[in-house]
Amino acid sequence: MSIITISRGSYSKGKEVAEKLAERLAYDCISRDILLEASNEFNIPEIKLIRALHDAPTVLERFTHGKVRYLSYLRSGLLNYVLKDNVVYHGLAGHYFLKDVPHVLKVRIIADIEDRVREEMKRENISEEEARYILKKDDEERRKWGMQVYGTDTWDSNLYDIVLHIGRITVDDAVDVLHNTVQKPAFQKSPASQKLLNDMALSAKVLSNLIQIAPDVNVKSNDGVVVILNSAALTENVISEIKKIAETVEGVKEVELHGIETKVQQDHINPFYNIK
Repeated sequence: MSIITISRGSYSKGKEVAEKLAERLAYDCISRDILLEASNEFNIPEIKLIRALHDAPTVLERFTHGKVRYLSYLRSGLLNYVLKDNVVYHGLAGHYFLKDVPHVLKVRIIADIEDRVREEMKRENISEEEARYILKKDDEERRKWGMQVYGTDTWDSNLYDIVLHIGRITVDDAVDVLHNTVQKPAFQKSPASQKLLNDMALSAKVLSNLIQIAPDVNVKSNDGVVVILNSAALTENVISEIKKIAETVEGVKEVELHGIETKVQQDHINPFYNIK
Protein backbone atom coordinates (compact mmCIF):
# COMPACT_ATOMS: atom_id res chain seq x y z
CA MET A 1 0.00 0.00 0.00
CA SER A 2 1.58 3.23 -1.17
CA ILE A 3 1.02 6.80 -2.32
CA ILE A 4 2.43 8.23 -5.54
CA THR A 5 2.75 11.91 -6.38
CA ILE A 6 3.47 12.93 -9.95
CA SER A 7 4.74 16.43 -10.67
CA ARG A 8 4.49 17.46 -14.30
CA GLY A 9 4.58 20.38 -16.68
CA SER A 10 1.77 21.16 -19.09
CA TYR A 11 1.54 18.68 -21.99
CA SER A 12 4.38 16.51 -20.66
CA LYS A 13 2.22 13.33 -20.68
CA GLY A 14 2.27 13.28 -16.89
CA LYS A 15 -1.52 13.10 -16.69
CA GLU A 16 -1.55 10.06 -19.00
CA VAL A 17 1.16 8.36 -16.94
CA ALA A 18 -0.79 9.02 -13.72
CA GLU A 19 -4.07 7.69 -15.10
CA LYS A 20 -2.56 4.56 -16.65
CA LEU A 21 -0.49 3.83 -13.55
CA ALA A 22 -3.52 4.22 -11.26
CA GLU A 23 -5.55 1.91 -13.49
CA ARG A 24 -2.83 -0.74 -13.48
CA LEU A 25 -2.41 -0.56 -9.70
CA ALA A 26 -6.16 -0.24 -9.06
CA TYR A 27 -5.44 3.00 -7.15
CA ASP A 28 -7.49 6.18 -6.99
CA CYS A 29 -6.23 8.82 -9.41
CA ILE A 30 -6.80 12.36 -8.12
CA SER A 31 -5.92 15.90 -9.11
CA ARG A 32 -8.76 18.44 -9.29
CA ASP A 33 -10.67 16.33 -6.75
CA ILE A 34 -8.61 17.92 -3.97
CA LEU A 35 -9.56 21.41 -5.14
CA LEU A 36 -13.24 20.51 -5.08
CA GLU A 37 -13.01 18.84 -1.68
CA ALA A 38 -11.18 21.80 -0.13
CA SER A 39 -13.55 24.24 -1.82
CA ASN A 40 -16.57 22.48 -0.35
CA GLU A 41 -15.15 21.88 3.13
CA PHE A 42 -13.88 25.42 3.71
CA ASN A 43 -16.42 27.28 1.55
CA ILE A 44 -13.71 28.84 -0.65
CA PRO A 45 -14.30 29.49 -4.38
CA GLU A 46 -12.41 26.93 -6.43
CA ILE A 47 -10.85 29.64 -8.59
CA LYS A 48 -9.04 31.06 -5.55
CA LEU A 49 -7.58 27.64 -4.77
CA ILE A 50 -6.47 27.23 -8.39
CA ARG A 51 -4.73 30.60 -8.30
CA ALA A 52 -3.09 29.70 -4.99
CA LEU A 53 -1.56 26.67 -6.70
CA HIS A 54 -0.55 28.31 -9.96
CA ASP A 55 0.23 31.98 -9.34
CA ALA A 56 3.28 33.12 -7.41
CA PRO A 57 2.27 35.21 -4.37
CA THR A 58 2.24 38.98 -4.62
CA VAL A 59 3.51 41.25 -1.86
CA LEU A 60 -0.08 42.04 -0.83
CA GLU A 61 -1.02 38.36 -0.62
CA ARG A 62 2.01 37.62 1.53
CA PHE A 63 1.01 40.47 3.83
CA THR A 64 -2.62 39.37 4.17
CA HIS A 65 -1.77 35.64 4.32
CA GLY A 66 -4.32 34.99 1.56
CA LYS A 67 -2.31 32.47 -0.41
CA VAL A 68 -0.99 30.82 2.76
CA ARG A 69 -4.57 30.20 3.87
CA TYR A 70 -5.63 28.69 0.56
CA LEU A 71 -2.57 26.43 0.49
CA SER A 72 -3.31 25.27 4.03
CA TYR A 73 -6.79 24.20 2.87
CA LEU A 74 -5.33 22.29 -0.09
CA ARG A 75 -2.67 20.64 2.05
CA SER A 76 -5.28 19.54 4.56
CA GLY A 77 -7.50 18.20 1.79
CA LEU A 78 -4.70 16.18 0.20
CA LEU A 79 -3.29 14.80 3.47
CA ASN A 80 -6.70 13.68 4.67
CA TYR A 81 -7.52 12.12 1.30
CA VAL A 82 -4.33 10.05 1.12
CA LEU A 83 -4.76 8.65 4.63
CA LYS A 84 -6.48 5.65 3.04
CA ASP A 85 -3.44 4.96 0.79
CA ASN A 86 -3.51 3.52 -2.73
CA VAL A 87 -3.58 6.93 -4.37
CA VAL A 88 -1.88 8.48 -7.40
CA TYR A 89 -1.92 12.28 -7.15
CA HIS A 90 -0.86 14.32 -10.16
CA GLY A 91 -0.64 18.06 -9.89
CA LEU A 92 1.26 20.86 -8.22
CA ALA A 93 2.50 20.75 -4.63
CA GLY A 94 2.06 17.05 -3.88
CA HIS A 95 5.81 16.58 -3.53
CA TYR A 96 5.87 19.52 -1.09
CA PHE A 97 2.83 18.54 0.96
CA LEU A 98 3.97 14.90 1.31
CA LYS A 99 7.74 15.29 1.23
CA ASP A 100 8.35 13.91 4.73
CA VAL A 101 6.25 10.75 4.34
CA PRO A 102 8.52 7.72 3.65
CA HIS A 103 5.99 5.55 1.81
CA VAL A 104 5.29 8.23 -0.82
CA LEU A 105 6.93 7.70 -4.22
CA LYS A 106 7.65 11.19 -5.57
CA VAL A 107 7.89 11.36 -9.37
CA ARG A 108 8.69 14.09 -11.85
CA ILE A 109 7.63 13.67 -15.50
CA ILE A 110 9.32 15.86 -18.11
CA ALA A 111 9.26 16.04 -21.92
CA ASP A 112 11.08 17.88 -24.70
CA ILE A 113 9.77 21.39 -25.27
CA GLU A 114 9.24 20.71 -28.98
CA ASP A 115 6.99 17.73 -28.18
CA ARG A 116 5.07 19.81 -25.68
CA VAL A 117 4.63 22.66 -28.18
CA ARG A 118 3.26 20.28 -30.82
CA GLU A 119 0.85 18.77 -28.30
CA GLU A 120 -0.45 22.15 -27.18
CA MET A 121 -0.85 23.36 -30.76
CA LYS A 122 -2.88 20.26 -31.54
CA ARG A 123 -5.12 20.34 -28.48
CA GLU A 124 -5.68 24.10 -28.31
CA ASN A 125 -5.66 24.77 -32.08
CA ILE A 126 -3.16 27.61 -31.74
CA SER A 127 0.02 28.67 -33.53
CA GLU A 128 3.49 27.45 -32.64
CA GLU A 129 4.41 30.91 -31.37
CA GLU A 130 1.38 31.06 -29.08
CA ALA A 131 1.95 27.54 -27.77
CA ARG A 132 5.63 28.18 -27.03
CA TYR A 133 4.81 31.44 -25.23
CA ILE A 134 2.10 29.84 -23.08
CA LEU A 135 4.30 26.88 -22.10
CA LYS A 136 7.25 29.11 -21.24
CA LYS A 137 5.05 31.37 -19.12
CA ASP A 138 3.45 28.40 -17.35
CA ASP A 139 6.84 26.83 -16.58
CA GLU A 140 8.17 30.12 -15.23
CA GLU A 141 5.11 30.63 -13.02
CA ARG A 142 5.40 27.14 -11.54
CA ARG A 143 9.10 27.57 -10.81
CA LYS A 144 8.50 31.01 -9.31
CA TRP A 145 5.69 29.58 -7.18
CA GLY A 146 7.96 26.90 -5.73
CA MET A 147 10.74 29.38 -4.98
CA GLN A 148 8.49 31.95 -3.32
CA VAL A 149 6.30 29.55 -1.34
CA TYR A 150 8.76 26.77 -0.44
CA GLY A 151 12.16 28.18 -1.37
CA THR A 152 12.90 25.40 -3.87
CA ASP A 153 12.71 25.00 -7.63
CA THR A 154 10.07 22.51 -8.81
CA TRP A 155 12.60 21.37 -11.42
CA ASP A 156 15.15 20.40 -8.74
CA SER A 157 15.61 16.63 -9.11
CA ASN A 158 16.47 16.36 -5.39
CA LEU A 159 12.76 16.80 -4.64
CA TYR A 160 11.92 13.49 -6.32
CA ASP A 161 12.70 9.80 -6.02
CA ILE A 162 12.65 9.41 -9.79
CA VAL A 163 12.56 11.69 -12.84
CA LEU A 164 11.34 10.26 -16.15
CA HIS A 165 11.82 11.94 -19.52
CA ILE A 166 8.99 11.07 -21.90
CA GLY A 167 10.38 10.77 -25.42
CA ARG A 168 12.38 7.66 -26.13
CA ILE A 169 10.76 6.42 -22.93
CA THR A 170 7.07 6.10 -23.77
CA VAL A 171 4.11 6.58 -21.46
CA ASP A 172 3.75 2.80 -21.19
CA ASP A 173 7.47 2.46 -20.41
CA ALA A 174 7.10 5.02 -17.63
CA VAL A 175 4.13 3.16 -16.21
CA ASP A 176 6.16 -0.08 -16.19
CA VAL A 177 9.05 1.61 -14.37
CA LEU A 178 6.82 3.21 -11.75
CA HIS A 179 4.75 0.07 -11.27
CA ASN A 180 7.92 -1.88 -10.48
CA THR A 181 9.43 0.87 -8.32
CA VAL A 182 6.43 1.34 -6.07
CA GLN A 183 6.55 -2.36 -5.15
CA LYS A 184 9.93 -1.84 -3.47
CA PRO A 185 10.06 -2.15 0.35
CA ALA A 186 11.11 1.51 0.66
CA PHE A 187 7.68 2.64 -0.54
CA GLN A 188 5.55 0.30 1.54
CA LYS A 189 3.57 1.70 4.44
CA SER A 190 4.88 0.91 7.92
CA PRO A 191 3.25 1.62 11.32
CA ALA A 192 5.75 4.46 11.82
CA SER A 193 5.13 6.07 8.42
CA GLN A 194 1.35 5.77 8.85
CA LYS A 195 1.56 7.42 12.27
CA LEU A 196 3.58 10.24 10.74
CA LEU A 197 0.96 10.73 8.04
CA ASN A 198 -1.86 10.62 10.60
CA ASP A 199 -0.12 13.28 12.70
CA MET A 200 0.56 15.47 9.66
CA ALA A 201 -3.06 15.20 8.50
CA LEU A 202 -4.45 16.15 11.91
CA SER A 203 -2.03 19.07 12.25
CA ALA A 204 -3.01 20.31 8.80
CA LYS A 205 -6.71 20.01 9.58
CA VAL A 206 -6.39 21.96 12.83
CA LEU A 207 -4.25 24.63 11.14
CA SER A 208 -6.72 25.08 8.30
CA ASN A 209 -9.47 25.68 10.87
CA LEU A 210 -7.39 28.21 12.80
CA ILE A 211 -5.67 30.15 10.07
CA GLN A 212 -8.37 32.78 9.62
CA ILE A 213 -8.10 34.03 13.20
CA ALA A 214 -4.42 33.20 13.81
CA PRO A 215 -2.49 33.07 10.50
CA ASP A 216 0.92 32.78 12.19
CA VAL A 217 0.28 29.70 14.32
CA ASN A 218 2.27 26.51 13.95
CA VAL A 219 0.52 23.23 14.73
CA LYS A 220 2.03 19.87 15.62
CA SER A 221 0.28 16.70 16.75
CA ASN A 222 1.19 13.38 18.27
CA ASP A 223 -1.46 10.67 18.54
CA GLY A 224 -4.25 13.19 18.92
CA VAL A 225 -2.40 15.55 21.28
CA VAL A 226 -2.20 18.87 19.44
CA VAL A 227 0.40 21.50 20.28
CA ILE A 228 -0.22 25.02 18.98
CA LEU A 229 2.66 27.48 18.87
CA ASN A 230 2.66 31.15 17.97
CA SER A 231 5.46 33.71 18.19
CA ALA A 232 3.20 36.78 18.12
CA ALA A 233 1.24 38.03 21.11
CA LEU A 234 -2.51 37.42 20.86
CA THR A 235 -5.52 38.76 22.73
CA GLU A 236 -7.15 36.61 25.38
CA ASN A 237 -10.26 36.32 23.22
CA VAL A 238 -8.27 34.99 20.25
CA ILE A 239 -6.34 32.55 22.46
CA SER A 240 -9.61 31.26 23.90
CA GLU A 241 -11.08 30.92 20.40
CA ILE A 242 -7.99 29.05 19.17
CA LYS A 243 -8.35 26.44 21.91
CA LYS A 244 -12.10 26.17 21.42
CA ILE A 245 -11.82 25.62 17.66
CA ALA A 246 -8.96 23.14 17.92
CA GLU A 247 -10.81 21.03 20.48
CA THR A 248 -13.76 20.62 18.10
CA VAL A 249 -11.67 19.15 15.25
CA GLU A 250 -12.32 15.44 14.80
CA GLY A 251 -9.43 13.33 16.08
CA VAL A 252 -8.15 15.87 18.61
CA LYS A 253 -7.86 14.42 22.13
CA GLU A 254 -6.03 17.24 23.88
CA VAL A 255 -4.86 20.77 23.04
CA GLU A 256 -1.73 22.45 24.41
CA LEU A 257 -0.80 26.08 23.77
CA HIS A 258 2.94 26.81 23.79
CA GLY A 259 4.77 30.12 23.41
CA ILE A 260 1.59 32.15 23.02
CA GLU A 261 1.73 35.47 24.85
CA THR A 262 -1.29 37.54 25.80
CA LYS A 263 -1.51 41.16 24.70
CA VAL A 264 -3.92 43.92 25.65
CA GLN A 265 -6.89 43.66 23.32
CA GLN A 266 -7.00 46.82 21.20
CA ASP A 267 -9.23 45.66 18.34
CA HIS A 268 -12.64 44.11 18.72
CA ILE A 269 -12.30 42.25 15.41
CA ASN A 270 -9.30 40.27 14.26
CA PRO A 271 -8.31 41.81 10.87
CA PHE A 272 -7.79 38.37 9.34
CA TYR A 273 -11.08 36.88 10.50
CA ASN A 274 -13.28 37.82 7.56
CA ILE A 275 -10.71 37.65 4.75
CA LYS A 276 -11.93 35.41 1.93
